[in-house]
Amino acid sequence: MTQSAVPASITRRLSTLDRFLPLWIFGAMGLGLLLGRLFPDLGALLDRVQVAGVSVPIGLGLLWMMYPVLAKVRYESIGAHVAHRRLLGTSLVLNWVVGPVVMFALAWWLLPDLPAYRNGLVIVGLARCIAMVLIWNNLADGSGEVAAVLVALNSIFQVLTYSLLGYFFLTVVPGWLGGSTAALDISMLDIARSVLIFLGVPLLAGYWTRRSLIRRRGQEWYEGSFLPRIGPTALLGLLYTIVLMFAMQGDRILDRPGDVLRIALPLLLYFLVMFGVALLVTWRLRFQYADAAAVAFTAAGNNFELAIAVAIGTFGIASGEAVAAVVGPLIEVPALIGLVYVALWARRFFPATRGIPGGSREPSPLPD
Repeated sequence: MTQSAVPASITRRLSTLDRFLPLWIFGAMGLGLLLGRLFPDLGALLDRVQVAGVSVPIGLGLLWMMYPVLAKVRYESIGAHVAHRRLLGTSLVLNWVVGPVVMFALAWWLLPDLPAYRNGLVIVGLARCIAMVLIWNNLADGSGEVAAVLVALNSIFQVLTYSLLGYFFLTVVPGWLGGSTAALDISMLDIARSVLIFLGVPLLAGYWTRRSLIRRRGQEWYEGSFLPRIGPTALLGLLYTIVLMFAMQGDRILDRPGDVLRIALPLLLYFLVMFGVALLVTWRLRFQYADAAAVAFTAAGNNFELAIAVAIGTFGIASGEAVAAVVGPLIEVPALIGLVYVALWARRFFPATRGIPGGSREPSPLPD
């Protein structure tokens, strides 16, 4: 098989739901916007019951879309990745140094006259992805094991550093630049509770499912029969979540189209820059494709659910910060879908593994 044939073969392997994912997601966005416009009180109704600051209907969607992906992870091989300090170190630097700095720079460069939107983008840049990255990585044939490790690592850093980095980038650095500052007061306990619920629960459920069913029915049945049945429900959960999110916040997007475009530009540039830098760095370090894809999507993605919760809880539901956070998924979803195809194309340039051009899902033999 030639290297150029690999991305095409992967595309042909996609189900109808996967192959036309951009259409389904734009449809979900449109349906959510329509529902929000037809039923203006729908947002308040859906938001009436919350868990960890997130609407229960949205929370159910998050759990639903994450569980099937986490049930696919080969947890028995995770230990091999923990020893790869170069891989983990590269991801940590990209996520917690490069990412926040890039978003801060883009926000201040492109929104110098809109401090509220600028603050909202900074909040987005600090919220590292712990959910949708698993879906994008899976579509790009990245390593599920590496992605799970990186997501878990980001979750810990999110709990420990979000408040500190938020204060630094919203108050300290703007003061150095002579701009307006903003106070960010968010409880680490609140973030920890959200991470434990929306990552910990499906992670434990996926691990228990894999371990118990493989023990009872065998790995061949589990990966050949069980996973193909539950796998597509992850994308259904994603579509469900998008519909509800845009139903709750869609009126803001429709009422401010010009502002949406101004917010969209730095977000789009952020995704492109972070993904490109991550792929370039991992290529220079000779990572295998599957690991490089996991690192790149983890670096480029953001946890917009957390960003929205922080923006609303800190600045209010009618704030510009909240509007900027809500615009995030509108840009991230199509952008990351496009980057899935970019990753599949770039696969040919990465080291091969076991005779398979572009790498595989096996751990990389990286030096410590």
